[in-house]
Amino acid sequence: MRASKSFRLHIGIFGRRNAGKSSILNALTSQEVSIVSEIAGTTTDPVEKPMELLPLGPVLFIDTAGIDDTSALGEKRIKKTMQVFDRTELGLIISKSDEWGDFEEKILRELNDRAIPVIVVFNKCDIVSDSNFFSKSFSEEKIPVIETSAITGHGIQNLRQAILDFAPDDFINRPGIVSDLVGPGEMAVLVVPIDKEAPKGRIILPQVQCIRDLLDNDSFCMVVKDRELSEALGRLNKLPKLVVTDSQAFRKVNADTPPEIPITSFSILFARLQGDLSEMVKGAMSIDQLKKGDKVLIAEACTHHPIEEDIGTVKIPIWLNQYVGGRLEYTHHRGHDFPENLSEFKLIIHCGACMWNRREMLSRLMKARMAGVPLTNYGLTIAYSLGIFERALQPFPAALEIYKTTK
Repeated sequence: MRASKSFRLHIGIFGRRNAGKSSILNALTSQEVSIVSEIAGTTTDPVEKPMELLPLGPVLFIDTAGIDDTSALGEKRIKKTMQVFDRTELGLIISKSDEWGDFEEKILRELNDRAIPVIVVFNKCDIVSDSNFFSKSFSEEKIPVIETSAITGHGIQNLRQAILDFAPDDFINRPGIVSDLVGPGEMAVLVVPIDKEAPKGRIILPQVQCIRDLLDNDSFCMVVKDRELSEALGRLNKLPKLVVTDSQAFRKVNADTPPEIPITSFSILFARLQGDLSEMVKGAMSIDQLKKGDKVLIAEACTHHPIEEDIGTVKIPIWLNQYVGGRLEYTHHRGHDFPENLSEFKLIIHCGACMWNRREMLSRLMKARMAGVPLTNYGLTIAYSLGIFERALQPFPAALEIYKTTK
């Protein structure tokens, strides 16, 4: 089974048209992933290639369109390329040494401004090899410079090693999802409703990832449906350390779980894993400031077709409208597209982003912060609107303290 994108190091490949970005990707993967042509602008949309880069593990290379295309269609391609910055955790800038200029400097500034580690790759060294001046300059900035030739294979192994050496620490030392809250030899009970949104024959990704995280860290794991929770707890001769529920079942799970057992939701666990739980807690508290007619953005990473009982388009609006005491105005966005103007919204509610890497979720938090718009996620919103926010935060003392001191 392939690793989820959220667990892959996202490596963005940037540069001008015909700099050799696609050739470098093909050389790194030893496959013809991207079409290579002498015609400038062959790559139009970002091309993704997952692979295992040992000993680092699963990575996702993202080959982008050239950022020097000034045509009308080129503007759209550049916009797609700029979106890739939001999820890039390690950047490769591909250039010929005699072409380094404003385009490359713009990419470098963008990566530096986002604190994304970067590797400069001077490609086509079989044609042009004059990077000594640049190498010295980048060395002062502690930016690695690799000379390559995608045609001859020169330098490709050095580039692979540089990727291993400069992978960000927060990827290598990625924290667990839930296991640190449970501990070895202790039990977590996972409440997994089987509803219309659960894929037939499978359970959804956050639940799978939590099970694996618990098993990897020698914790016990019991999985039950929401209507079975009370009986399951009664059969145990020792209380579990934690009950984790699908957010949609929060109300029933809260009622069926004795008060001495902490509860939270998969979505709240992913607020901590993928984003900034403390900031999202403050975002949920801003629900109290909403008034009838305010605009709320509901953003979802997945692009599935919503069903009649969809949590984002149906259930959350119902619960929020009831809490506010009037109808709010909702806008829905799915996938990597995100409104450029966020200032019209009073609140952004995001899914758990289990399909994404943490960098993209943090990018959205940054954009919301810059626009002065609070952002929270599905699980926190549901817990707050149902009046069980404090209990849902009990496993997270720092976040709970923010709630208690700010309310």
